[in-house]
Amino acid sequence: MWKFLLRSVVYAMIIILLVGGIGVSGLVYSQGLFWGSIRQEPVPSLEGIQKPVHDPNKPTVAVLLGNEATESMDFTIPYQLLSMTGAYNVYAVAEDNQVRSLTGGVDIVPHYSFAELDALLGKSADMIAIPFMMTQDAQKFEPIREWIQKHKDTTLLSICAGSGNLAATGLLDGKTVTTHWQTVADLTRLYPNVNWVTDRRYITNDEGKIISSAGVSSGIDATLYVISQQLGEPMAEKIAKDLNYPSYDFVKNPKVEPFSIDMKYSTYILNNAFQWNKTKAGMLLYNGVEEMAIASVLDIYSDTGTTQVLSATSAGQPVVSKHGLNLLPRYEWATLPALDKMIVPGTQATTLATDEIEGWKEIGNGLEPLLVHSDPNRFIFEAQFEDLAKQEDLLTALHAVKRLEFRAENYQLEGNALPYETYGNLLLTLIGAIGIAWYIDRRFILKKKGACCLKGKSKTA
Repeated sequence: MWKFLLRSVVYAMIIILLVGGIGVSGLVYSQGLFWGSIRQEPVPSLEGIQKPVHDPNKPTVAVLLGNEATESMDFTIPYQLLSMTGAYNVYAVAEDNQVRSLTGGVDIVPHYSFAELDALLGKSADMIAIPFMMTQDAQKFEPIREWIQKHKDTTLLSICAGSGNLAATGLLDGKTVTTHWQTVADLTRLYPNVNWVTDRRYITNDEGKIISSAGVSSGIDATLYVISQQLGEPMAEKIAKDLNYPSYDFVKNPKVEPFSIDMKYSTYILNNAFQWNKTKAGMLLYNGVEEMAIASVLDIYSDTGTTQVLSATSAGQPVVSKHGLNLLPRYEWATLPALDKMIVPGTQATTLATDEIEGWKEIGNGLEPLLVHSDPNRFIFEAQFEDLAKQEDLLTALHAVKRLEFRAENYQLEGNALPYETYGNLLLTLIGAIGIAWYIDRRFILKKKGACCLKGKSKTA
């Protein structure tokens, strides 16, 4: 009996160690490509980088950048939407002037440091937008926490899990707050004095001075709500119309059915763990590209565990986005590895990126650029969900939809039903583990047992 138990333990331990070890290694690597995508490349010359012109007659919005990676859509949603109104000074603000990274692989030169903005205004910014900022190193987050606390009496808008960064200041204690459905369990444990809920797209507190949004695209609703309250509903409706945003009704009624973990989430974990042959997608940056268009590529493709997005310009030079962000790509065309696709973001790419597109066609070895936002009548997420389904599978695309908390259905997904490559890699790993366990069993356990039997027979003889 003990031999059977020993063999069972050996099989179980080898399967757990091998499959689990490979899976964890893959998960760490994949998550690092998105959440840990801190710039390692040398920073190009920033000579000539300019700040937007400050208008003292306009209220000022500070959109925060973390000292580690900042979630790309969380940052660009309030930055672009508030900039589109023309009614605010909107600045990317960080602890200092060093280059900051957005998740997935694009970098930003902050417009102002905390000290510079305070000196410029002589008071608090009129609004502080707080995206999700990675906080693996608590000391790196401390200056940000202190700066938010210093300006606690201004309007505070948290986007997605940025509510966790805001909760770290203590300013949400005793309040009802929303956040991304995937993070609510951790945030409940970390900040038990906050009442966390997931059945609303956004929630207001303190007579509209603190606004928290749920996951990713819910930040659109929260930001549009703020615009409607400060500038009037016609302005908010115009912004939504200009974006082709299909879910404006949530701005008026943010109540929703909460999301929960299901089969699509397990696909997300397995893709991160066992999708080894990742699609390499270039992303062409150019002057005038919309901020949310860039972030939509990073969020929809890169945070699936299936795709690595490589931002590039022809010579690796900085570009200026539509509303004045100074963006740094990670690659120039000469240093790009072999690509599976080249994505060109932005609804005006055909006019603004003509030279870049033609230049790519000359050196791209026949790889046609994919203009994912070329249809002027669609919201920027929709065509990319469809392309991701064709590139990977339906479950992967559906989790991307759910992760972004996109609740409209203006898309048609076609592709494989399941991530066959991911499941195939998992099966191969499992078979390999069983094979190793079988070898150890035969070589060391059963052989030892056979030797004992022969020894016993010899003594009897």
